[in-house]
Amino acid sequence: MQRRRFLTGLGCSLAASPFVTPVSFAATGGEKRLVVIILRGGMDGMDALRPTGDPLFAQYRPRLAAERGLPLDGFYELHPALSDLMPLWKAGDLAFAPAVSTPYRDKRSHFDGQDLLEAGTGMDVTLPRDGWLNRLLQVMPGATSETAFSVGREDMRLLSGSAPVSSWSPEARLDMSPQARLLLQEVYHGDALFREAGEEAVLIADSLGVSSDDSFGMSKSEMREARTRAVQGSQAEVLARFAAARLNEHARIAAFSLPGWDTHRGQRAAMSRALGGLQGAVLTLKSELGANWGQTAVVAMTEFGRTARENGSVGTDHGTGGAMLLAGGAINGGRVFGDWPGLEEAVLYARRDLMPVTDVRAYPAWLMQGLFGVNQSALELSIFPGLKLQRDPGVLL
Repeated sequence: MQRRRFLTGLGCSLAASPFVTPVSFAATGGEKRLVVIILRGGMDGMDALRPTGDPLFAQYRPRLAAERGLPLDGFYELHPALSDLMPLWKAGDLAFAPAVSTPYRDKRSHFDGQDLLEAGTGMDVTLPRDGWLNRLLQVMPGATSETAFSVGREDMRLLSGSAPVSSWSPEARLDMSPQARLLLQEVYHGDALFREAGEEAVLIADSLGVSSDDSFGMSKSEMREARTRAVQGSQAEVLARFAAARLNEHARIAAFSLPGWDTHRGQRAAMSRALGGLQGAVLTLKSELGANWGQTAVVAMTEFGRTARENGSVGTDHGTGGAMLLAGGAINGGRVFGDWPGLEEAVLYARRDLMPVTDVRAYPAWLMQGLFGVNQSALELSIFPGLKLQRDPGVLL
């Protein structure tokens, strides 16, 4: 078997394996592109986008706020783990929206919160079986029989519904026999480029529960570094690269999820890992989309935020108001959208959480309106039932 053909097949197996989170695609008319990233676990928006201009921020979070971030606009700082996104901010390809939330309140359940986020409705209705991205496709005249494509063992509710959706959920795993590992080592030993790919393939296989005594001649520290690169870094990048390839062809809408945002304890390390994955996904999309990046809007959203104050385990508990990341060449970036509600206890939600000032559904609604020409009545009545869409603050160029 030829090396490149083997690696191509290996890449397909990785994209389809349970190691990779679900990813969905939709093909529509036009050249505009929309990428939706669901951050599962409740991202701490006040850590990703730090309101250091509010004096209570450092008081509420003396340990989490100890490490300085990167100044953005005199009030907000960017988490250090997102430092590689600063060129996008300066180029106007990156923006944030603080104090956003779905209509979900008080119960603070990941499952319920994610269901509501992907259903796109309020709390006072029975959740529909379809998701808001599928309902978008139902009203788009450019949608085709190839409207959606899903990869992964679990369907994303976001794209479930009556609009045509194709899914591929193979049971394949990257199980490699000892003989296969030895063959891989022998074939790639003298080729630095493919040797590194082979090393990461074995490490990913190991991360899926496949044992191996084969280290490809690496030391223990090199093995740890390669494992971190393969398991933590490339998971998001593999998804983004696969999404970009489809978006460069017929797909115009892509959606995938990134886990790891539930930070009850040890938040500094956990947030750095999770934000590193998100950063890698955004940068990979930009790199792989090439000229199409200028026609692309990326929105990263989560089911709820976290408490205003850090807890005794240097973490934060389930909260309400969170933050959203917007990226892409189509985004009117280099700014923070929306108002800051403040951290005084009297204005906190339930005296513990950041008070939401904007419905999180409004931002994807404005994106749909600008990218695909969806009218306001369809957005408020069909796609996001119960949403009262206010004036667009200018999220797109």
